[in-house]
Amino acid sequence: MEGLGCSFTGHRIIDRNHTEAIGDLLSRAVEYAYSEGCRTFYTGGAMGFDTLAAREVIRFRISHPDVSLVLILPCINQNEKWSDSATSAYEFVLSSADEVRYVSEEYTEGCMRERNQALVDICDMMIAYVGRTRSGGGQTIRMAEAAGKKVYNLYPTLENTRKG
Repeated sequence: MEGLGCSFTGHRIIDRNHTEAIGDLLSRAVEYAYSEGCRTFYTGGAMGFDTLAAREVIRFRISHPDVSLVLILPCINQNEKWSDSATSAYEFVLSSADEVRYVSEEYTEGCMRERNQALVDICDMMIAYVGRTRSGGGQTIRMAEAAGKKVYNLYPTLENTRKG
């Protein structure tokens, strides 16, 4: 049995008040998805949350070899204008993925939305880090909810932890 699929979506910039707690919460979310039957994890390969999620799946895969990481990327050159450190992190994730799929060979006006839709279409559940609804992550959550997918947004939990 191949198992279910879990996609990630989230902001490119992690709130600095969340940086300490997000790793543990993300680890628990991946463990939960695994306990629910998810064996394939999908990420869009962007900076920020996508990179954190991919790295967590790579770490988790060490003790769970039945897990795979699939990158669904908007275009081949998405990191063209990224910093050296962001590109380095991206290249590590790219080289560690079990599979890489591209929505478009080159950047187009709609390739990000198409990537977001692909992440929704392929998953059974979604783990998100979204605090702003007017964002690509917000758009992806709306798509997932409209498609009847389970969405677990970590952002409100991190906000409540910070305030508590």
